[in-house]
Amino acid sequence: MQAKLHSTRIGEGPTVVLLHGLFGSGSNLGALARSLQDRYSVHSVDLPSHGRSDWLQQMDLHNMAQCLGEWMTHHDLADACLVGHSLGGKVAMQLALSAPQRVRALVVADIAPVVYDPQHDGVFAALQAVAAMRCTSRQAATQAMAKTIDDPGVVQFLLTSLRRGEDGVYRWRFDAEGIFRDYYRLREAPAAVGAFAGPVQFIKGGDSAYIQERHRPHILALFPQAQLKVMPGCGHWLHAQQPRLFNSLVGRFIDAHSS
Repeated sequence: MQAKLHSTRIGEGPTVVLLHGLFGSGSNLGALARSLQDRYSVHSVDLPSHGRSDWLQQMDLHNMAQCLGEWMTHHDLADACLVGHSLGGKVAMQLALSAPQRVRALVVADIAPVVYDPQHDGVFAALQAVAAMRCTSRQAATQAMAKTIDDPGVVQFLLTSLRRGEDGVYRWRFDAEGIFRDYYRLREAPAAVGAFAGPVQFIKGGDSAYIQERHRPHILALFPQAQLKVMPGCGHWLHAQQPRLFNSLVGRFIDAHSS
């Protein structure tokens, strides 16, 4: 096994696996997990090099999807409905394309199967500043990050992955150096030999630029059964900005394709 993945589980029923985005952890989709637990066995997974999961020597979509497949085998999960946000959506797409028999249905939140330009320079600068300062308080870390991150919501999101060591110094729970090193690989499109013929729903934040009209041919070439839903009035963090609508869209789709 390349990396042992940490996960939590709630509920009983058909299997649903939730995958968070870059710099996050399994708890990020907690509201969705709770909305599904009355009828599904919901596993919230920390991606490799994130949360409490092991770190990879090289992060790329293929290796991360392979880790997810190995985690499924370890937990005796033959297949599952996958829900992935951002990077988690890319990993879910990669598993569907590499091992389609393992994916019963797929929900991809605000990401497309395309190459993206760099857009996290401010975040990386903030992560490095916090590490260099050896912050001993969350307030100091917050102030350090605010110098290069304009959005307070992003700062608060990153703070959820800051953990205090026995020496009193706060450190990142995810592999910040590894993510920076392999960032170009994580921006790549999923690799495919053929298309995934199963049911797929893409959900786009209406104010987000992550899924664009010009991406439609790429989506349909790899996922010919794909549907697209748009959530007006929210951006890339659609699951946090409008959780009730997001949970409803995901729940209805999974209900239709879980058996």
